[in-house]
Amino acid sequence: MLEVPIVAACLALLFGLLIGSFLNVCIYRLPQDLSVVRPRSYCPACNHPIAWYDNVPLLSYALLHGRCRHCKAAISMRYPIVELMTGVLFFVFVWRLGPSLAAGKFCLLSALLVGLTFSDLEARILPDEFTLGGTAAALVLAWFVPVNDEIAQMLLWIAGVSGNPHWASVAAALLGAIVPGLCLWFAGWLYFKLRHREGLGLGDVKLVAMVGAFLGLYGALLMLIAGSLAGSVIGYAYIRFTRKDASTYELPFGTFLGLAGIAVALAR
Repeated sequence: MLEVPIVAACLALLFGLLIGSFLNVCIYRLPQDLSVVRPRSYCPACNHPIAWYDNVPLLSYALLHGRCRHCKAAISMRYPIVELMTGVLFFVFVWRLGPSLAAGKFCLLSALLVGLTFSDLEARILPDEFTLGGTAAALVLAWFVPVNDEIAQMLLWIAGVSGNPHWASVAAALLGAIVPGLCLWFAGWLYFKLRHREGLGLGDVKLVAMVGAFLGLYGALLMLIAGSLAGSVIGYAYIRFTRKDASTYELPFGTFLGLAGIAVALAR
């Protein structure tokens, strides 16, 4: 007989695949200020509506050999990758934490980060629906699922903030959102003053704040360090390999932050 956590994890995998399919809609439409509800899914090449049987996560892509049934245009590999990533992440968190609110919190964070990662990679936009909406959700969830952050707890203790553990958790989430967000914003402001050009978007600041609200101050700082290092190394290598102009190329920093955030969430 299968153990309950494994059964729940498998169900989470299926649910994650469906959420990944919806994320693909968001990744394509939100940067263009289009509704994610209407119209129904359609081929970006020929605008033909996609039937439900051609919209089954992973399976439809495989059966159609990655092409639209009507115009035969190639379907981006981003679609199955997003679906698979989301499904696997949901499986891992539910398998580790069981069918719990804590698992739901990490599943939500992973879905948001997957959406932000690919939205920034394709459109260089980090939608507020993900970042600000995610931050609000994280602050609410902090009341029910404790934000275990030793740095925040120490700072709150020094400030004399103690008592109700629910309020302490919300305070830790707020601290995790505000401090790293302000640090990144200041870095972008300083870069602009020194170089007289934008080097960092406000969306990146909101992304860091969102992760801080979910994972706390330590998790957000760890993500910021890992994302910055990965972005610097991989970005520099890509610019050199493709011979792009480093002074004008817009690095998808949010993509590196998103992937780093997923790694930090998995490591916790």
